[in-house]
Amino acid sequence: MRSFGPIPLLVTAVAAGSTGALLTLSLSTPVPPRPDTCTHPRPEDRVSYATSFADAVARATPAVVSIYAAHVPQGLAADSAPEPRPPHLPGPPLTARAARATGLGAGVILTTDGLILTNRHVVQSATGIRVVIAGGRTLAARELGQDPDTDLAVLKVDATDLPTVPLGDPRILRAGDVALAIGNPYGIGQSVTQGIVSAIGRSELGLTPIEDFIQTDAAINPGNSGGALINEHGELIGINTAIYSETGTADGIGFAIPSDLAVAVAFTIAERGQVPRGWIGLRGRSVTPELAATFGLRAAAGILVSSTLPDSPAAQAGLRPGDVVTRVDEHPVQTPRDLLDAIAGVGPDQTVSLEVWRGSERLETRTVTERRPVPAK
Repeated sequence: MRSFGPIPLLVTAVAAGSTGALLTLSLSTPVPPRPDTCTHPRPEDRVSYATSFADAVARATPAVVSIYAAHVPQGLAADSAPEPRPPHLPGPPLTARAARATGLGAGVILTTDGLILTNRHVVQSATGIRVVIAGGRTLAARELGQDPDTDLAVLKVDATDLPTVPLGDPRILRAGDVALAIGNPYGIGQSVTQGIVSAIGRSELGLTPIEDFIQTDAAINPGNSGGALINEHGELIGINTAIYSETGTADGIGFAIPSDLAVAVAFTIAERGQVPRGWIGLRGRSVTPELAATFGLRAAAGILVSSTLPDSPAAQAGLRPGDVVTRVDEHPVQTPRDLLDAIAGVGPDQTVSLEVWRGSERLETRTVTERRPVPAK
């Protein structure tokens, strides 16, 4: 789990006092009924409890695994991945050697033959990886590939008939929808926290080059990274990735990668070992009514170009600051995510057509995409 942000302000609320007169109990008050005469809810009645998400949790948790990744400090010989510790012990997981650091995390099973999706930062540079699946069975895992642009990685275990996570549709999420986070916080074992979707489409956070996060207040702590964010039906809507915190613990602002993006990346990695994306070297921001009025823009929507990198495809196409890109091939673009998806989706070494407004003049230009640079570690 990644964390970032300023030191949070601690607000303490104190409730004190209540007014009113004391009530005098009558001596004729009936004796309470015997405990054995109390009525208890029947199991079949529990499905009507609106506040319970037990069915949703039961549907998703079998496909959520705990991940233990070993990292050997420089100068020490590599060893096997650590054995997961008993969940009742406090502190970080035990390792075969005290000098070896252990990465904690979680993952979700996508296929019955053991394809597992998790965060890149959980397994990055790991010398050994073990996963604990439903029922407590521990399996060795190997890494199939990583995607630095989204902080995702794909693992594979040798197993069959594994439970898989049901997939939801994050595109229909609204702020206020129920969200449940499943992971392995602090290595204590699989745990579930409950909250809501606080916001959607969070970007420009500086976490990853490609950002379209779901924000949630479901508690996310160290060990939750790579775990599932599910809806009230038990369907996967996101991969828990980061929190906004100076302390590294949950402050009610967590971020998850939408499941449609994460799953698409996972299967591309499984097939190709990486995710090749197109790139043109352009920076910009969405056109707003305020920007349009300030700069006298003819285009009411699009991407206002702020800069182009030297010798990049965008520079070679003649784009310059102040231009507004409104279309890539047949795809209208209104946000940086729209532009990134349109360019990255075609892949490298592909010719794309750009519709551009320069002042009151509408232009058409073409350029050839390059492979998106790998971000610095």
